[in-house]
Amino acid sequence: MYHIPVLLHECIEGLHIKPNGTYVDVTFGGGGHSGEILRHLGPDGHLYSFDQDKDAEQNIFEGDERFTFVRSNFRYLKNWMQYYGVEGIDGLIADLGVSSHHFDTEERGFSFRFDAPLDMRMNGRSGRTAADIVNTYDSEKLAHVFRLYGELRQAHRLAEAVVKARATRPVATINDLLDAVERLLPRERAKKDLARLFQALRIEVNHEMDALEELLEATLHCLRPGGRLVVLTYHSLEDRMVKNFIRAGRISGEVEEDFYGRRLTPWETVNRKVIVPSPQEQADNPRSRSAKLRIAERR
Repeated sequence: MYHIPVLLHECIEGLHIKPNGTYVDVTFGGGGHSGEILRHLGPDGHLYSFDQDKDAEQNIFEGDERFTFVRSNFRYLKNWMQYYGVEGIDGLIADLGVSSHHFDTEERGFSFRFDAPLDMRMNGRSGRTAADIVNTYDSEKLAHVFRLYGELRQAHRLAEAVVKARATRPVATINDLLDAVERLLPRERAKKDLARLFQALRIEVNHEMDALEELLEATLHCLRPGGRLVVLTYHSLEDRMVKNFIRAGRISGEVEEDFYGRRLTPWETVNRKVIVPSPQEQADNPRSRSAKLRIAERR
């Protein structure tokens, strides 16, 4: 299977789908969430699904007039809704995790389980690869990426090790990177730290945090009053950004208040407590373990 959709029932319930509504899935992937949305839509409803990865195109629902596939990064949500003449949407879902397909396709370079070129691009047709980054960033800039996006305590030592390794020959493959850094990783947490290192590079390669910020801000323009925002995150950086945005209507999380001290926010929180997969779902799909679901309604 391309990808097992996480918290599928909870996401669909959170969208509160109207049969004649207009919905957006900004992370189409294997089409799991999109397919379920279409099953809840009537003949007058419509779903726009975004994905920049050409591999996702093999999962498009051909022949369904209620469905439009958008070959683009979700950061351009507002532009595409204007292009299609959509004045407002009734719900948006974003599943921000990397799909199982990406982790399991060796040549994409997302997993340290395989040796492959250091790529990590979601859009394999353009942009810098992870190899470009580890071979051109100076030690200080690499350390910043490792510390900010991987939350790695030894970010500077790891960066220096990469710079030292590439002085002999380019760090072009996953094994090249592992050879450069593995001796610095304590055995008891080596896999966890490698996962964080690869996460940091992936985020930098794909400008994930910038794209998420632009997406969230675009929802303020695209969602109708009463429209639902449903977001699945998989690491603390994403979750913090989404939490701040829902709480305050701005990425910083700084809350505005009116003259009487009442909090001003464009969102009503639907789930007061973050939703996580059940123990059974985590057992069935181990990659769901870090998932957190937040749902809000546009005021």
